[in-house]
Amino acid sequence: MKKKLVILSGAGISQESGLKTFRDMGGLWEQYDVTEVASPEAWRKNPELVLRFYNERRKQLWETKPNAGHIGIAELENWFDVEVITQNVDDLHEQAGSTKVLHLHGELRKARSTVDPNLVYTLKNWELKMGDTCEKGSQLRPHIVWFGEMVTEIERAAEIAETADIFAVVGTSLAVYPAAGLLHNTKPEIPIFVIDPASPQISGKQVTFIREKAGKGVELLKKKLENFR
Repeated sequence: MKKKLVILSGAGISQESGLKTFRDMGGLWEQYDVTEVASPEAWRKNPELVLRFYNERRKQLWETKPNAGHIGIAELENWFDVEVITQNVDDLHEQAGSTKVLHLHGELRKARSTVDPNLVYTLKNWELKMGDTCEKGSQLRPHIVWFGEMVTEIERAAEIAETADIFAVVGTSLAVYPAAGLLHNTKPEIPIFVIDPASPQISGKQVTFIREKAGKGVELLKKKLENFR
């Protein structure tokens, strides 16, 4: 029976594929605070602006491919029962071949109803427009967890973390909660690996740091995990 490897991934792994974060997007968006395009208040105030922002991000994703970090994580399924918990809204893990991916903050390629959050649709292209509606006739919005909204998948993520035999962190500084708290849902005795050039402070856990960016770091992680198969 394969050991359970749980991986928490963040923006660092997607940036290596060229996906820009909000603060990297520049141009028009330099004049906006993130809450002006990524909050329920922004949606009520100016839904056209919000849709435009996410259309630009989605268009980027349509032109982006997984990198060595994503591919290396997918390949670990040959050795382990791998579950990925990601803070990222892209689907690069799935494109690389990972079969179990939980998205904490939503998914860029999906839209959902504004009257029924259970009505979620996969978009056929990068553009979501005013007038695009669900089957109940309600405007569709990005399927994203905005600032001020509940991270509804965090309980499921905590349950996954509790089952880990090995836990690895890739591409996140562990500064964003509640995701950063998942480390403390793991069993006390399991090995923990953190891939991060800056080596964030982690209290109360025995951690092996791999001080590299995600792509190189995952390659080194695979070598270390050969001893745990």
